[in-house]
Amino acid sequence: MTSTTDSRAGERVPVLIAGGSLVGLSASLFLGRLGIRHTLVERHARTSHHPRGRGNNVRTMELFRTAGVESAIREAASVLAGNHGILQAHTLTGGPQEWLFKQIDPGGRLSRISPSGWCLCSQNDLEPVLLECARDLGGDIRFGTELISAEQDSDGVTAVVRDRESGRDTTVRADYLIAADGPRSPVRERLGIPMTGPGDLFHNVSITFRAERLAEAVGDQRFIVCYLTNPESPGALLPVDNERDWVFHAPWKPDTGETLEDFTEERCADLIRSATGVPDLEVEVTGKAPWHAAERTAARYGRGRIFLAGDSAHEMSPTGAFGSNTGIQDAHNLAWKLAAVLHGWAGPGLLESYDLERRAVALATGARASARSAEHSHPGYDVAPSGGPQAGMLAVVLGYRYRTGAVDGADADAPVIPEDFRPVTEPGGRAPHLWVHQGGRRMSTLDLYERAPVLLCGPDAGEWYRAGLRVAERTGVPLECYRIGEDLVPEGGGDEAPDWARLHGTTDEGAVLVRPDGFTAWVVKGPDEDHERTLEAVLDRVFRRG
Repeated sequence: MTSTTDSRAGERVPVLIAGGSLVGLSASLFLGRLGIRHTLVERHARTSHHPRGRGNNVRTMELFRTAGVESAIREAASVLAGNHGILQAHTLTGGPQEWLFKQIDPGGRLSRISPSGWCLCSQNDLEPVLLECARDLGGDIRFGTELISAEQDSDGVTAVVRDRESGRDTTVRADYLIAADGPRSPVRERLGIPMTGPGDLFHNVSITFRAERLAEAVGDQRFIVCYLTNPESPGALLPVDNERDWVFHAPWKPDTGETLEDFTEERCADLIRSATGVPDLEVEVTGKAPWHAAERTAARYGRGRIFLAGDSAHEMSPTGAFGSNTGIQDAHNLAWKLAAVLHGWAGPGLLESYDLERRAVALATGARASARSAEHSHPGYDVAPSGGPQAGMLAVVLGYRYRTGAVDGADADAPVIPEDFRPVTEPGGRAPHLWVHQGGRRMSTLDLYERAPVLLCGPDAGEWYRAGLRVAERTGVPLECYRIGEDLVPEGGGDEAPDWARLHGTTDEGAVLVRPDGFTAWVVKGPDEDHERTLEAVLDRVFRRG
């Protein structure tokens, strides 16, 4: 089909997003919340129809909470709300069975340090929620539209996008481009950015099917996934509705010449019967899709005004859904920084911290994902882990500690520390969650961070509070200032009231500057002779002003 140019040629938008899956739609949502006009193009005609990528971790749900969509996501995911844990079994009807873990958060530890929790929401249920909310916020989202080319100069990016139905081309001029266009990213390839790492790990075919009697074999075991280890037909079984609809991941060996066509409906049904141990099970195959597990990371997360996010920047083993969560968190990290620059209160140098922070996260998380696949004996995975530095699980679930120039006094070349999360405020660490009252509203301290940097001032830090208000007015930085114990009152009282200053890494006379993503950028532990000058210098360093 030949292309023509339509009447929309020469469109102008601050941000163009290529790719409308989980990461692209999340970027649209986060930018919309921050008032950034943007256009998203996605070559497919609609959101994903395949139930995959279901494990949304605590940090991801915290971000969706601040973006105002957590409750809608949980409503979309309600059918799996009672599913927990990972089961390993020879079959469902015979042989040894073992829970690799039965509860995601045994003892409720995570609930004490976060207002959110895990949520099993498959991609086909999550994407429509993100799409609706992003459009409600003004996102110009165009499905069936493909990015054809993108050329950048010192002032912006000129892109050509094509409506796949009509064949019409439109030229779009943007200040920045976010490439969330998948593991074979054409944008990344045009930029000449290579992928590094171990490479391919294993291959599976994901089979969706209906089998009403399978629920009888499963019984009351409400698992997230069950790894079935029968050597004749190993695979992973995932519930879609715990009753009729299911997904089975079968190992696939394309390196031996096995093709997708070899997975006929009859063969798929036989594999499912053998794996589950129900030989007379009636199986209706409703779909199949190949997928490839890999551990790769882009050598850099962009060039100039073009940035990579999600699978275009990193590939990870699917065990634990680490890849999708990392991608959504990429989008959030980049969105607030782009918004800060476009709104004029941060310098362009702030965008350099995106690569420094998120690439290190992907390296550590990717190694952890591969190790977890080995630990869980994921069907088809027979490759030894890379042996690279791995992230602690709590760091994956709750957020890393950043060590970049977007943290005052940090070494810009230092990597993310892949250690278990500690719920105390230190430079580069996530601010702690505490339940507080602001006026008549009950909220988490993590609800404070999204639209602007925040200055938290200790009970006796009135000078810092007043300095923050004056500096915000003078510089144009939308700094929000709160006094601990006055503007924000801890829930509870007496001896049970938390020691706010200690929890926030400062003293009653000190203050803490927190970035819009909830990561601490600066801590002062006492009075200062020139509060305004000190604070203004910190804002200039952290947000690369001037």
